[in-house]
Amino acid sequence: MAPPTATPTLTLKSGTAWTDAWRRCLAVAPEAFRDDRVLNHWGAAWRADGRALAAASPVDGSPVAGPPRLDGTTAHEAVRASLDQHRAWRHVPLGERRARVAATLDALTQHRELLALLLVWEIGKPWRLARADVDRAIDGVRWYVDGIEPMVEGRVPLDGPVSNIASWNYPMSVLVHAMLVQALAGNAVIAKTPTDGGVACLTLATALAAREGVPVTLVSGSGRELSQALVRAPEIGCVSFVGGRDTGAAVATAVADLGKRHVLEQEGLNTWGIWNHTDWDALTAVVPQLFDYGKQRCTAYPRFVVQRDLFDEFLAAYLPAVRTLRVGHPLAVEHPDDPYPTPDLGPVINAAKAKELADQVAEAVDRGAVPLHRGRPSDARFLPGQDTGAYVQPVTLLDPPASSPLHHAEPFGPVDTIVLVDTEAELLAAMNASNGALVATLSTDDRATYERLAPQIRAFKVGHGTPRSRGDRDELFGGFGASWRGAFVGGDLLVKAVTRGPAGERLPGNFPEYHLMPSAA
Repeated sequence: MAPPTATPTLTLKSGTAWTDAWRRCLAVAPEAFRDDRVLNHWGAAWRADGRALAAASPVDGSPVAGPPRLDGTTAHEAVRASLDQHRAWRHVPLGERRARVAATLDALTQHRELLALLLVWEIGKPWRLARADVDRAIDGVRWYVDGIEPMVEGRVPLDGPVSNIASWNYPMSVLVHAMLVQALAGNAVIAKTPTDGGVACLTLATALAAREGVPVTLVSGSGRELSQALVRAPEIGCVSFVGGRDTGAAVATAVADLGKRHVLEQEGLNTWGIWNHTDWDALTAVVPQLFDYGKQRCTAYPRFVVQRDLFDEFLAAYLPAVRTLRVGHPLAVEHPDDPYPTPDLGPVINAAKAKELADQVAEAVDRGAVPLHRGRPSDARFLPGQDTGAYVQPVTLLDPPASSPLHHAEPFGPVDTIVLVDTEAELLAAMNASNGALVATLSTDDRATYERLAPQIRAFKVGHGTPRSRGDRDELFGGFGASWRGAFVGGDLLVKAVTRGPAGERLPGNFPEYHLMPSAA
């Protein structure tokens, strides 16, 4: 018998340490970074205000820059200053706005590798996905720059700046993308840095935009303390929110009371149904992709709804695929000059989230869920002695109990759950378990069956055997039920959401008074 292969000792890829990234930030944007902290940007100036919190990288628990938290009074000053910028910017000719945003994109492109490296350290994205997040932001905004004229024809900017409050998982391709398109459409923009990570990446992106004269405001603080300024303040023209249902519900109540324009993206339990299906090779191929970024995204698919008669064939296709997934430090290599590593999964956002997921899985199993797969920690690739508290091995459970959060809510981590059904009615009920979702997929061989069942699935986008996502450029995005409040976005709808059109215009979206789907959805 051959002797066991020794596991190589790993090291950090050369030039990718947090200290390397921070040193580069100080050199590229000294106005926005100071010693060991970032600054807030408001009133067209960088300010060393706020109380900088300690923060740790999910990659290895080491210190990184924390958000400099403002109090409510200072946040109100920042909002008033943004309104002053807005009143000037809304009259800047479109050609000049295009030029300034295009110059920002050129600067982001020049520093794309640094922005991606910051995402690795701050939110644990593997290098491939960190690069993709930066590139999607740049490419997406460039599409708007090239085609903005017909989108704003007959429309005017809002009366006040757009306030952006977003989760930590896509700082560039969601938050920075939205900010730059909002500015291109004639609005000043405000963003609150996510509490859980991404502050240095966003600070660098904001610095590059501010240098080009784009009216951006970037502030940090607790959502509760700043909500009066960033959500309820009369100066705010629109609130754009990406996050969970609990926080989103509070924001929705506030904007509804005030009659304020809003775009509120909240999570739903996105499901993948299997019904009269035989193309198992296609399923095997897609399963690893569904674990991108540890399923820490609003369009992840954490729930499979499987026809009971097909369960054995489903497992034969699913389990070999999920067993290929490997967890590891996103920058750990055998030799310092090796190419970037390609782990399937890095850490989740922090050790507290890792513990929450482990506790939820343990509780679900204790109450009757059947564990079908658990990744092996011994297969993970780490640096010697590093902190691994934020890493979670992929887990698959059959039939989580109704009392478990895993039964009815998105886990936001690498945990799949499976429920079995016997009838089409049960299939639809299980796929609609969360009162609305952003995406869903139905795998069935018969196109007519898909066409008949898909309209009964309460998701904005429903794929036929293929995953759906937020999409880019002209692809529209929204949600059904409690997964979305306010105007839909994507394509020209993103511009319409942050501009005013003809009197009495009804924007496509999910509002208390009406639900209107865009014709191209």
